[in-house]
Amino acid sequence: MSNKVMIIGTGNVGASIAFSLINQRTAVNELVLVDINAADAEGEAMDLRDALAVAPSYMKIKAGTYADARGCDIIVITAGANQKPGETRLDLLKKNASIFRPMVKEIMSNGFRGIFLVITNPMDIMTYLVWKYSGLPSDHVIGSGTVLDSARLRLKLSERLNINPKSIHAFQVAEHGDTEFALWSTASISGQPITSLLNKEALSEIEDYARNEAYEIIARKGATHYGIGVCATHIIHSILNDERRVLPISSYDDYHNVFTGFPTIIGRHGVIKRLDIKLSEEEGIKYQKSVNTLQEAIKSLHVRA
Repeated sequence: MSNKVMIIGTGNVGASIAFSLINQRTAVNELVLVDINAADAEGEAMDLRDALAVAPSYMKIKAGTYADARGCDIIVITAGANQKPGETRLDLLKKNASIFRPMVKEIMSNGFRGIFLVITNPMDIMTYLVWKYSGLPSDHVIGSGTVLDSARLRLKLSERLNINPKSIHAFQVAEHGDTEFALWSTASISGQPITSLLNKEALSEIEDYARNEAYEIIARKGATHYGIGVCATHIIHSILNDERRVLPISSYDDYHNVFTGFPTIIGRHGVIKRLDIKLSEEEGIKYQKSVNTLQEAIKSLHVRA
C-alpha cells in the first residue's frame, strides 16, 4: 500500500499531528493537508517541507482537496469548532455535526476506502456520525478515544510511584469527556495491581486529573494539541505498521450502538478486536452512565445516513 495519510483541518491539532509525524521514524510516505482555508493548508505544507532535509523521515507533503482521498490509507479528521474555556466537549456537538455530513459524503464520493481516524470533539459522537455517513464497516472507523486520557493517567501514576509510565498498564475508558473513568480493576505494574499500591483517595485524585486536565490546559493556553498530536501519530503508526497494539481508541460497541474508548486491538485493516474485559460492578455502572450520555446526545441529532 501507499501509506498515504490525509489530515483534514490544519489548525493547532492537525498541524501538531503533521509536525509529530515528520519528527519520528514513520511509515507514512505521503501526507496531504486539507483545510477550508486552502492558503493555510498550503502554508503548513510549505513549512513542513522545509524541515524534510533534516527530519528523521522523508515523505511527500502537499496541500490538497477531498479529491486526494482516493488511495489514502488513513484520513484523520480534526476539522471543526474549537472547545472554548468553560465549554464541554458535548457543547460542541451541534456545531460540528453540521460540518461532518457533507464533508464525509464528499470524501466517500471520491473513492476513499481506507480508515477514518476521528479527533474532532465530541469525538465519540463524531466517530459515530462518520460511521453512519460513510457507510464503511465499523472496523474502518475509529476515534482517538481515551488514548490521550490514558497517557495522562499513566503519567500521573508514574509521578506518584516513581516509575517510567511505559511500565504502567492502565486505561481511562468510556466517553472522551466528563463521564470517562479509570479501569482500576485491570491496572497494574508487571502484574502487581495498582490498587495495592495506592489508596482510594490517591486513585480518585489521579483519575480526576486524567479526566479534567484538558480543561486546565484550555483555561491557560486556549487549546490542547501537542499531546493529541503525538497520540494520533501513535495510532497512525499502529495501523500502518500492523502492530496489533492494544489501545483505548474509540471503537464500536455493538451491544449499545455507540463508539467508546475501550482497549481495542488495531492493525493494518483497522479494528481487529475490541477486548471483552470484565468490569467490576462499580465500573459497569460508570460505563452504563457514559453510554447513556452518548446515546442521548446521538438521539438528539436525529441521525440519518
